[in-house]
Amino acid sequence: MSVLSALPFLKPIHIRAPISPGRQRRHTLPASEFRSLSPEDAISVFEIEREAFISVSGECPLHLDEVRHFLTLCPELSLGWFEEGRLVAFIIGSLWDQEKLNMDALTLHKPHGSTVHIHVLAVHRTFRQQGKGSILMWRYLQYLRCLPYVRRAVLMCEDFLVPFYQKSGFKVQGPSEITVGPLTFIEMQYLVRGHAFMRRNSGC
Repeated sequence: MSVLSALPFLKPIHIRAPISPGRQRRHTLPASEFRSLSPEDAISVFEIEREAFISVSGECPLHLDEVRHFLTLCPELSLGWFEEGRLVAFIIGSLWDQEKLNMDALTLHKPHGSTVHIHVLAVHRTFRQQGKGSILMWRYLQYLRCLPYVRRAVLMCEDFLVPFYQKSGFKVQGPSEITVGPLTFIEMQYLVRGHAFMRRNSGC
């Protein structure tokens, strides 16, 4: 069973648009929904990721087979935002068991690790500049606080994205050991463990 469905804080949330007076209620998809992703979502995920990253850096954090790989092994460490059934933003993570990320972290899931490696956060182009990336990251970090085995979250990003992640509470750890072609990255960390107050008051 998905960890998401087992935790009251992150049961799939549905937000329906209000019904105008005089309009008959129809069976429609939720206006907004957050849920974990599955391998069936892989193509939609990859299409958003490819458009978001290829135009900026020329490289995708995850290729389609790697998206399927992580959504099969650890779907509970993903989170998708759907609008009327359409994927508009997502995060994919996996577990890692070392202090620093290395090249193995790009493709491996370490089931006994206590670090969540956030591989990618991406927003569909028509939904950017609306704060959706920040909102999704906030929800994801709230969820991680409900997982007793998670100590921290880490990610790597290019220099220009550092301020975005700092606003979500991530701290710079220094240059990443990982390079992809000419691209270099900054490694960042968010401490999850120690948020006892948040755990007591989040419904976990």
